[in-house]
Amino acid sequence: MLAIAAAVLFFIAFVINAAGIDTNDVLSSVNIMLLGLTVLALHFGGVGSSARTGGGAGRRSGWSRRR
Repeated sequence: MLAIAAAVLFFIAFVINAAGIDTNDVLSSVNIMLLGLTVLALHFGGVGSSARTGGGAGRRSGWSRRR
């Protein structure tokens, strides 16, 4: 989910930069890009991912069918 948020922030930064939209210093395309990099780093760090418990021993995973 955080990767999608990072992609949206990168897209917003690209649109601001490509269109030449004048924004204030806080909402510049570079600052939005840095926010996107921060969110991407949080995603790679595992923040926001659910902790999985149980180990999966004896459980079927994926699309396998029971017979």
